[in-house]
Amino acid sequence: MENLDLCYLPVVDMVEAVKTKKLSPVEIMDAILSRIERLNPRINAYCTLVGESAREQAVEAEAGVMRGEDLGALHGIPVSIKDLIFTKGIRTTGGSVIFEDFVPDRDEIVVERLKAAGAIVIGKTNTPEFGFKGVTDNRLFGATANPWNLDYTSGGSSGGAAASVAAGMGPLAIGTDGGGSIRIPSCFCGVFGFKPSYGRVPKYPGFPGWETLSHNGPITRTVSDAALALEVIAGRDDRDRNSLPDTGLRYMSTLDNDLKGLKIAWTPDLGYATVDPQVLAITADAAGNFANLGSVLETASPAIGSPGVIFSTIWGVSYSTIWKDKLAEWRDKMDPGLVAMIERGKDRTAVEYGQACIDRVAFWDRMLTFFEEYDLLLTPTLAVPPFKIGGSAPDSIAGVTGPVDWITFTYPFNLTGQPAASVPCGWTEEGLPVGLQIIGRRFDDATVLRAAAAFERISPWADRRPLLD
Repeated sequence: MENLDLCYLPVVDMVEAVKTKKLSPVEIMDAILSRIERLNPRINAYCTLVGESAREQAVEAEAGVMRGEDLGALHGIPVSIKDLIFTKGIRTTGGSVIFEDFVPDRDEIVVERLKAAGAIVIGKTNTPEFGFKGVTDNRLFGATANPWNLDYTSGGSSGGAAASVAAGMGPLAIGTDGGGSIRIPSCFCGVFGFKPSYGRVPKYPGFPGWETLSHNGPITRTVSDAALALEVIAGRDDRDRNSLPDTGLRYMSTLDNDLKGLKIAWTPDLGYATVDPQVLAITADAAGNFANLGSVLETASPAIGSPGVIFSTIWGVSYSTIWKDKLAEWRDKMDPGLVAMIERGKDRTAVEYGQACIDRVAFWDRMLTFFEEYDLLLTPTLAVPPFKIGGSAPDSIAGVTGPVDWITFTYPFNLTGQPAASVPCGWTEEGLPVGLQIIGRRFDDATVLRAAAAFERISPWADRRPLLD
């Protein structure tokens, strides 16, 4: 097998090949590390690599196979971890100069579980400072490029994670999503990103903040790979008081089920959004495929209103509360956009924050009413196609100028905690990826994954690769 084919081999196939001794963990690791060495200087997906340690672990993993040991669900599989997630003994900066030399003495729960399943951490992926924005660049490591066009952003804040998967520099990446940070870069990089239900994957320990908004989840090239990863990382842990009980559901077993009996809504704009014409045409065409999958598909927008003020208030006050005391010493070395957000958050009153919390409850009530009628909701993942590195947002969408809300489809579902996925659904005339978002009822992660798998079967994307070689 050519190394390129090995680098793009799905996780589920890697697992089977290792267990049947058709591939060794060392072969897999050597191929991935070689590709990272060659491509990462151009893409900048990884900010910290632990290649020597990873290869040593791969040798031990291979020895375990040869000894006939019981193998974990991800035995010998390389995995990358976003630089916001604590990794024992591996530098974890949060994309900030403040933590340039910070090395945690504990793994976050998600990393513990991956290691227990036999996965091997190969490095940390780049993120904007404390994950505060939807593009990936910081003053410590610079910007992460989009593998489909290196002049364009990978999105964020899990931009390094998504770029690594798209470029064949690792089959499984773990990201975080506080306002779209798994789905945004997955959309821009043409890979599959899944934000599980809030609490499905425990979060502890870690940098403070985003407690009621942030989710850990997988970024992969296929739906089955994400489902397998979720089986490993999901489940209760009382160190995270918001973690959900383990239902015992094996997500892999549900992927082949059809969508008969499901009622699905497609909305081009959530009732208020402005969307780029190319994105709208591609996603509308993709959504239409669900009518051929046995479900009932209707065009309908939930009467929810834009939650932008709710989100920005809770988001901004949270960041300000946590990081305001760092400004005196570190202001000049922090991202100016983050500094501005902290300053705005400081000016919010307790009444404004309290009102945002009350409005968040009312927003959920309106969303709940919609999902009492529909099993799933389809939207564009983002309102725009990928844009060039160097800006945090486009200046206009579809002729509308001024401040534009290009992530308007992602953060509402952080406010509600619902499961949501971004599936690649097409490419622009410029050859840049576009994503379709699939949102499910609260706690119904399995149906989101099942719908994504059904779409993948009729509109596969994983064999299309960026031209990097």
